[in-house]
Amino acid sequence: MFLNSGNTVLIVFMAVFVAPLIGGLLMGIDRILSARLQGRIGPPILQPFYDMMKLMSKKPISGTKIQIICVFVYLVSMILSLVLLMTGQDLLVMVLVLAMGSIFFILGGFSVKSPYSNIGAQREILQVLAYEPLIIFYVVAIYLKTGSFMTFKVFELKDPLLYSMPLFVVALIIIMVIKLRKSPFDLSTSHHAHQELVKGITTELSGRHLAVIELVHMYEMALLMVLAMLLFATNLWIGLALGLFCLFATIVIDNITARLTWSDMLRFAWKIGVPITALNLAVIYYFSIIKK
Repeated sequence: MFLNSGNTVLIVFMAVFVAPLIGGLLMGIDRILSARLQGRIGPPILQPFYDMMKLMSKKPISGTKIQIICVFVYLVSMILSLVLLMTGQDLLVMVLVLAMGSIFFILGGFSVKSPYSNIGAQREILQVLAYEPLIIFYVVAIYLKTGSFMTFKVFELKDPLLYSMPLFVVALIIIMVIKLRKSPFDLSTSHHAHQELVKGITTELSGRHLAVIELVHMYEMALLMVLAMLLFATNLWIGLALGLFCLFATIVIDNITARLTWSDMLRFAWKIGVPITALNLAVIYYFSIIKK
């Protein structure tokens, strides 16, 4: 589905222009569901777009040139990662490009003198260390099942990945909670005032530069949804339902947990996320390689 020479331009168009719209709508749904879980009505579903347009109309009053460059590199890397994923390209390249964007985001946080931004950047490094191994294990598991790192190979499988990779549903939820900076792991930056660093790494960003970060979050939401949908790529609607289930799980976790420390996050990711994905990898390796 994702790789077709006649539809490549359309797919790239969807990845660049349609995906952030979908991501923004998902962010709006996130806010509404969070509000309902807290007994509130919540903002309109289009509130993320209203916020971004308001930020775009404001003149930036802080930040350095290096940080601004890093922010735009972060945006480009996120777009490129989504394009690579949706056009069926190499998953390892996608992971590398995604990691590069995170590195530039962190460098941008360190490039300013604000202690809040610096602490947020330090915590962002720890968050990358927490979720990156799980993404790599996910990619390796797909390689073991398809014999290739190319995404389009997933759509050539007779059975969906979910049948042989059920534990990766849990891993994807962990990845979403950490990468979307949801409680209890909203350490580097947060939209909520329930921690000592509300904006953290984005403290020195304002106006249209902060709007770029909001746009990155929209692409990020779309990318994580597509990664979840790969588990049931043989049926688009079931894959979409699976992605929405993972997103709903992160929203529930966000609203029923209190923020933990960075050490708790690393312990959780490395003592729960890594073992269950390693176990699933071992099972896949046994049935796909050894038993054959």
